[in-house]
Amino acid sequence: MILSRSQVLLVLALTALVLLLVAQIWRTLAQIDLAIAFSWTALLQGVGVGVAISLLSLLVYQLWPAYRESAIQYMEMVLAPLSRLDYLWLGLLPGLSEELLFRGVALPAIGLVASSVLFGLLHIWDWRHWPYALWATLIGLLLGGAMLVTGNLLVPVVAHILINWLSCLLWPKLVRQT
Repeated sequence: MILSRSQVLLVLALTALVLLLVAQIWRTLAQIDLAIAFSWTALLQGVGVGVAISLLSLLVYQLWPAYRESAIQYMEMVLAPLSRLDYLWLGLLPGLSEELLFRGVALPAIGLVASSVLFGLLHIWDWRHWPYALWATLIGLLLGGAMLVTGNLLVPVVAHILINWLSCLLWPKLVRQT
């Protein structure tokens, strides 16, 4: 499926809006307080987690052909129509909305495994691309683990934004090499 730049940005914005709305309703109904506070330590931890997951993603990309093919198709669908300036939104919107829902609300409500599986399912658009969804589930476990260890939602938010930005910047180079 080939989408235009406008379609990708619209889907990105609408998805973020829906996820934020679901998170807010769930958070209100379940009376979940968000554990988020700015600190330089949390910011650096988020950067460290983001870089570590990105390096792990590169390794998985190189070693697992089914994931590589799935990731290439996903990235072609999402990144190909976008400009470099659009990458800002591709990092920020999912990084904020997905982390608020999955680590901020779902993690305390339903636990690490269930919230990570839901996160993985969000990233599947076709069952032939299950390796990408499985990898997203594993990333969800790592981001959820970072949340549980640090107790600060800022850590997975920063990590997620950084992972997305690094993916945007590295993906074209990886595709040329394969």
